[in-house]
Amino acid sequence: MSSRREFLNASLTTSALTGLSVAPARAVTRARPIVVSTWDFGVAANQVAWEVISRGGHALDAVEAGARVPEADMKNHTVGRAGYPDRDGHVSLDASIMDDQWRCGAVAALEHIAHPISVARRVLEKTPHVMLVGAGALQFALEQGFPREELLTPESDAAWKAWLKTQTYKPIANSEMSTYGHVPNSKLPGDVHNHDTLGILALDQQGRLSGACTTSGMAWKMRGRVGDSPIIGAGLYVDGEIGAATSTGVGEEVIRNSGSFLVVELMRQGLSPQRACEEAVMRIVRRRPETAKSLQVGFLALSRQGAVGAFAIQKGFVYARCDQNSVDQIIPAKSAFL
Repeated sequence: MSSRREFLNASLTTSALTGLSVAPARAVTRARPIVVSTWDFGVAANQVAWEVISRGGHALDAVEAGARVPEADMKNHTVGRAGYPDRDGHVSLDASIMDDQWRCGAVAALEHIAHPISVARRVLEKTPHVMLVGAGALQFALEQGFPREELLTPESDAAWKAWLKTQTYKPIANSEMSTYGHVPNSKLPGDVHNHDTLGILALDQQGRLSGACTTSGMAWKMRGRVGDSPIIGAGLYVDGEIGAATSTGVGEEVIRNSGSFLVVELMRQGLSPQRACEEAVMRIVRRRPETAKSLQVGFLALSRQGAVGAFAIQKGFVYARCDQNSVDQIIPAKSAFL
């Protein structure tokens, strides 16, 4: 009896191993690399990110390099060193970065450092934390060798002093804005497009996803105000199994809904990037119907297969796309309100 049992066990084991050895291998489909980012100034960011991607580089390096472009642009008053200050005259910057392995880093209310996205990358790589803020973020940046700079430019200083004469705080939905943060034909210092963000998502040649988000926040904001951009799950979220999402617009509304995380989770449930962005926006509209009519929030999403989606509350939100077929596409997003 013992010999028979041993024979049967050996036979079953051999059959199982044989079955495993002849099972067909699963086909691996690799998506074509792509970079997408919010707004028309995302074109220049995409081009730099694409240089990294086209050389076989990592998506994380690509989004950091891309985000640094608007941070250094002296014409851009909503991102980086030329950003408009808070109501007390201080320029403070926020940024976050995340890869497809759920590694992330962020800084908020960071002053005197021109490239917050690179400091956020150092938080990811050099600390056990996710976010550093204020004086602690500045201390860390200086310890990491980032130069201390005066970020309040003459142009931003002049705009702030003009605003001080009335101190009118009236953010206008970015459906009415032109490039880099000015209301067309407006001479009112308070009427600025003061809630733009550069959110950038990339899929590299190896199928790796990463994202970055950077902003100077709302012009004339209260000192210490932080929006959604540096908050993982609000302004940015990346899940290597599903996709990535970023946001732009009034950060308070995005935070209330954990917007970018919501978009990715909707994608996990089977929605396309486009449908996920639409549902996330409409959730804001349904919850705050009267408020939604006067504000802007937009989402941009990228699946691990390279599919893209974008949707906003108000018309006017555009995003930039870069792939092997084009490096400078600007695509208008659909919106809840026309």
